[in-house]
Amino acid sequence: MSHNTQRRKILKQLGAATLTTAAAALSAPVLQAQIATGLPIKGNIKQSVCAWTYGFLTLEELCDVALELGLGAIDLVAPKDFGLLKTKGLHCSMCYTAGKTSLTDGWNDPANHAQLIADFTEAIPMVAEAGFTNLICFSGNRRGMDDETGWKNCVQGLKQIMPLAEKHGVIIQMELFNSRVDHKDYMADRTQWGVELCKRLESPNFKLLYDIYHMQINEGDIIRTIRDNHSWIGHYHTAGVPGRHEIDDTQELYYPAIMKAILETGYKGYVAQEFIPSAESPEGKIQALKQALAICDI
Repeated sequence: MSHNTQRRKILKQLGAATLTTAAAALSAPVLQAQIATGLPIKGNIKQSVCAWTYGFLTLEELCDVALELGLGAIDLVAPKDFGLLKTKGLHCSMCYTAGKTSLTDGWNDPANHAQLIADFTEAIPMVAEAGFTNLICFSGNRRGMDDETGWKNCVQGLKQIMPLAEKHGVIIQMELFNSRVDHKDYMADRTQWGVELCKRLESPNFKLLYDIYHMQINEGDIIRTIRDNHSWIGHYHTAGVPGRHEIDDTQELYYPAIMKAILETGYKGYVAQEFIPSAESPEGKIQALKQALAICDI
């Protein structure tokens, strides 16, 4: 099946469906109550979807699906595709640099600084010119490095780009990963490690990308952590635990309560769906996204 044919098929099947209709298939009491009373979608939490988790679609197809579902943004897109998003009228809720993205070779190693500084010096104006705000970065793996050395090295490198980020109004966001299951040896694997880095950098343009899935695995206590550290958090990702699949009642996190806690902090940014849909068919994968959007609509 060609990409154009696949896109037409998916969009036809989506039709004029709303998130409320998609939520009707769920058993969560809060969603059933919303449906029963006929309440409209609230939209208190701005949501997006991470491009890589729907890689069976081209980015253009994903843009069309996002628009059909009422989304205003796509997450984790590189500068080469900024033009497509703008043509579609979509925001990029989290950007990559144009250079090679490495999760393991990051700011904690001075050997990477020259290349990273060049990549971010190029990308920061591009992000700002496109009208976007968030630019992702990574600590890199420990490779035997202690916390103090990691903090010092990250500060040394990141301070070279923070004035440019501040000038252009771009927020550099370091993602927190779990080091137990998915990203063995990753350094920024705890909220407090990231918070300490934020404090040392002393820049309003450096924040943490708090991945709920990853932090549930490494430390748990999600809602308390969000409440206590929200001033350092600039973006959120979702996924179900265990397995990184759907965020429905088959996994251990209760996302409506988490979204409520996020909303109560005054957060105005995006929450990006980053689960890997487990359905085999494209239609099933899209349905999973619709359900996730409904679950997080508190």
